[in-house]
Amino acid sequence: MSAPHTTPGSTGGSETPGPLHGGPDEEYTPERLATMTREELDLLGARYDGVQVLHVDPAPEPGSRVEKAAVRQVAMTFALAGLSAFAAFVVYAGSGWFLPDWQWDITEGGWSALFTPLIGGLGGLALTLVGVGMVLFTKKLLPHETAVQDKHDGSHFDRVTTGASLMGGLNTYGLARRKLITRSLVFMGGGVGLMLLMPLGGLIRNPNVGNPLGTTSWTEGMRLLRGDGSPIRPGDQQPGSLETVFPAVPGGNLESDAATMLIRLRPEQVSLERPREGQDDFGYGDYVAYSKICTHAGCPVSLYEQETSRILCPCHQSQFDVTQGAKPVFGPATRPLPQLPITVDDEGFFVARSDYIEAVGPTYWNRERI
Repeated sequence: MSAPHTTPGSTGGSETPGPLHGGPDEEYTPERLATMTREELDLLGARYDGVQVLHVDPAPEPGSRVEKAAVRQVAMTFALAGLSAFAAFVVYAGSGWFLPDWQWDITEGGWSALFTPLIGGLGGLALTLVGVGMVLFTKKLLPHETAVQDKHDGSHFDRVTTGASLMGGLNTYGLARRKLITRSLVFMGGGVGLMLLMPLGGLIRNPNVGNPLGTTSWTEGMRLLRGDGSPIRPGDQQPGSLETVFPAVPGGNLESDAATMLIRLRPEQVSLERPREGQDDFGYGDYVAYSKICTHAGCPVSLYEQETSRILCPCHQSQFDVTQGAKPVFGPATRPLPQLPITVDDEGFFVARSDYIEAVGPTYWNRERI
């Protein structure tokens, strides 16, 4: 059974006279321990704990050329880690999450195409340099000691001497006098801290502002362009053919949610056409335009069987009848493909009359219009 002064929270018997349990042969009262220096307490605790030092490689002499070179090397590594972390944050801020007024111009090439690789590369480099800096600091600026130590239960004596050992270890690190490393650590901590906050960007900026899942780039009067950027006139397509078109926005637009199928119906299909309610005038002559995004799981649909008037999705075999307002007639899709209202401009080219009146894409996407 344990003595009262060995239980958790005990002062080690310091409140009673006589030799203290947990101390060495000599009597060390709390008052006597309070008069000892940290170095003395550190040595006393080590001796009491049965520490046997087997080997010591001393740290570089303070102020020596070796130490100064090691300090510069470690500080440079930490500073580069901070720069990499800040750079990763700047790249991420360009997405608009933290700086809405400054965003990348999304293009097929250029810096915007490297957005994700830059974030991953710079973030990975920053964390790698943090590890390299810590290894260099440990290897080049700290003494290396091999020792064997027995462990004891807690007492006031143990707590005081262990605290002195910890403070002695902090003094051994030499951060208080190695200001260059301290400053680089602060700089690195700021950069890495910001970098680790990047995943919270979605909590800072509401991604649903402007109803991005309910709108596309199509607007009134915007021309329908082929993938090569050329506009289309009625008569450019053969009856029964399909052409994938995109909105004519500055710089080009190949965004997947704006991809649209422009279909020219055959004469017999025109006679069978039954538009959806309220969409009788969405087509132009024998042309109709439907979203290329399947309403089941978002796959691109463009397999068109003109003999059966059906658009097929290759992912899960949903089929949509273009003569019935692209209503699903087979497969897992339950919602028709949204139809883009079209007409022609003064020069005779196809243009959109508005954006889609319903959200494109899967049925589980948010459809509230703003």
